[in-house]
Amino acid sequence: MNQESGIRHPFVDVPRPVWLLGWASLFTDAATEMIYPLLPVYLSRVLGAGATSLGVIEGIAEGVNSLLKIVSGRLSDRWSRRKPIIIGGYALSSAARPFIALTTSWVQVLVIRVLDRTGKGIRGAPRDAMLAEIAGSTMRGRVFGFHRAMDHAGAVIGPIIATLFLLAMPGQYRLLFGLTAIPGALAVWILFRVPDPRGTGHVSAAEISDGPGPSRQPPAANLPGRFYGLLGILLLFSLANSADAFLLLRLSQALGEDAYLPLLWSLLHIVKASLSLYGGALSDRVGRKAVIVAGWSVYALVYLGFALSTSASALVAWFLIYGIYFGLAEGTEKALVADLASSTRRGTAFGFYNAALGAGTLLASVLFGVLYDRFGPATAFGTGVGLAVAAVALLLTLPVRPVGGADREVS
Repeated sequence: MNQESGIRHPFVDVPRPVWLLGWASLFTDAATEMIYPLLPVYLSRVLGAGATSLGVIEGIAEGVNSLLKIVSGRLSDRWSRRKPIIIGGYALSSAARPFIALTTSWVQVLVIRVLDRTGKGIRGAPRDAMLAEIAGSTMRGRVFGFHRAMDHAGAVIGPIIATLFLLAMPGQYRLLFGLTAIPGALAVWILFRVPDPRGTGHVSAAEISDGPGPSRQPPAANLPGRFYGLLGILLLFSLANSADAFLLLRLSQALGEDAYLPLLWSLLHIVKASLSLYGGALSDRVGRKAVIVAGWSVYALVYLGFALSTSASALVAWFLIYGIYFGLAEGTEKALVADLASSTRRGTAFGFYNAALGAGTLLASVLFGVLYDRFGPATAFGTGVGLAVAAVALLLTLPVRPVGGADREVS
């Protein structure tokens, strides 16, 4: 490690609670990703649903997920502890997810996906606020990048298990989906070992002094104007960011083979996990905005590739390049949200952030499904390119000075 040059390996000084939250996310994502890459195939070939139904399912599920994060984020700011909300959210998802094995129509899949994403909506904002409190201001990018890396590591393991399972037992989707109860239960068990910094006094005095306590002022107050500016730009970008299920649908049409979709999904998450650590740490050094702009630009390039490419090999290549966008942007966006909110408003800020993403995903997925069915994949992906480019242009003009950092801008 070269501390004088400011270069640190992202694993350095990662606190134990962050590791535990990371392991919980790893097991949860392993369970989710045993199902998710197979969902387009399951819906189309087993249940007979089309791309529009897929868009409705993913759009509503992700919309509910993100809107609930406003409520859970505000509650976690008002209450003295975030941990019970986090555990409740993980437990709901883990209990609901395996029931996809019993579905006989796409409407039933919708109900279970909504319950699964409800759990994610409950836990997301409080967990991100807890991570920000544990990390402090100097290593937020690294901590969020590390957590995303663990999340993506689970998304590597889950599809590999699904691929091996389907190669050994072709077409046994329902049994595979039922087995996701095991990693879900492990995730909930791990969470009981995570200390809550709000309940144990581990939040620093500097963090507490960022703003008045929740009993003296509503949680929505004191979020600066530049935060809402960022929120608007994120909403615009999320309109370009339809559900990844459409990428998988396009790949399945080009490949004509089901069993290898989970493997490709796993390879994508290897790219994500490998780069998330470094993308977050890079934003600690060179600034959040520059790293996000780079990530969004990669996203636009990938969607352009999906709009113009027709061969399976080219689509697979673009699909793997897609992981670079996640590695650069995901953890960095969350670190920037934490920078722009005081500790007593951070749960609320993450709630609004995820609500903006969810609202955009809801609209984007439904629109994308309609465009895909009626005009073809080139039109659908091309629309995403235009919206992403517009979001990049607007982000470049936004000042993103952090709370308490009047002389230093994180761009």
